[in-house]
Amino acid sequence: MATSALLLAEHEQSSREYLERQLREDGFTVFEAGWTARALDLAERLLPDLVIAGEADLCRRLRAGEPGRSWNRNVPVIVLTEPGAEPIVRVRALECGADDAVPRDVYLELLARVRALIRRSTIGQADVVEAGPIVVDHRARQVRVGATAVHLSGREYQLAATLASDPRRVFTKAELLRDIWGIRGNGIRTRTVDSHASRLRRKLEAAGADTVVVNQWGVGYRLLA
Repeated sequence: MATSALLLAEHEQSSREYLERQLREDGFTVFEAGWTARALDLAERLLPDLVIAGEADLCRRLRAGEPGRSWNRNVPVIVLTEPGAEPIVRVRALECGADDAVPRDVYLELLARVRALIRRSTIGQADVVEAGPIVVDHRARQVRVGATAVHLSGREYQLAATLASDPRRVFTKAELLRDIWGIRGNGIRTRTVDSHASRLRRKLEAAGADTVVVNQWGVGYRLLA
């Protein structure tokens, strides 16, 4: 954990300086950026283990990639929200591809989420899961159809990995929201699971996989028919 490199992209100088100081004291290597262009340059050059983003748009751009540029599009991302932000702000950050969203003024929660995401990304790195034509390589955080690598966002990769863990089981939308997006309860209406499942299906089919990410209407999704 002490050698993990974090990219801290926060436009508010006082917040950035405070978080950088605290994270360094807790044993992380921290690279800071005050604006999006610099953050993308650092992401490309340094390949950090995790990104803390002061705005959801940076997460969206990291996940989408840009022509002629190369960075880890699956890097774990935490988006900072304003104190007391409405739940929909967190949902929108997650829909942009963030792994989590944390108020920028609650450092202990941010620290816990950072450690949890880094721990999750390193557990079982030697595992390679095969489900029909699909291979999930946890060590490389890569999904392949045969020998063809499929370029996925962080959430799409997590969805593929979850479904592949038991490829013929139907995972309910509530389970997927809870385990992948950290959204609990039925009070928030969102099509996040459906939109990510649709994109994942298209990408896997384009790589040569047939009848995958199957929608069990009214329940959820399974990887294989």
